[in-house]
Amino acid sequence: MIISHNKVLRILALGSPWARAIALYPFVFIKKECVGNKIIINHEKIHLRQQLELLILPFYALYGLSYLRNRLFGMSHIVAYRNILFEKEARNKENDLSYLSSRKCFSFLKYI
Repeated sequence: MIISHNKVLRILALGSPWARAIALYPFVFIKKECVGNKIIINHEKIHLRQQLELLILPFYALYGLSYLRNRLFGMSHIVAYRNILFEKEARNKENDLSYLSSRKCFSFLKYI
């Protein structure tokens, strides 16, 4: 389910002004001006699939730990975020709007 609400998105993204969308199973929260952007929506749908594969809560734990590990290795916030394996898969495949129909389980592991 896609929910368009800028203020809610800003809260869920911990105040980040650059967040355009966030996937929190089973919802995608998206900025109003991005609702028609199929690439952003596809990116977030890839995250929803990742969340399901890891039974939701472990996804969030691994996501956060991956970010923290990247920061501990000296990466800046944005570089650490972009190097989260879940983000790598979603960013790499977001332009392929048919990706989810052929995606294999745990495909994010290719980005370790």
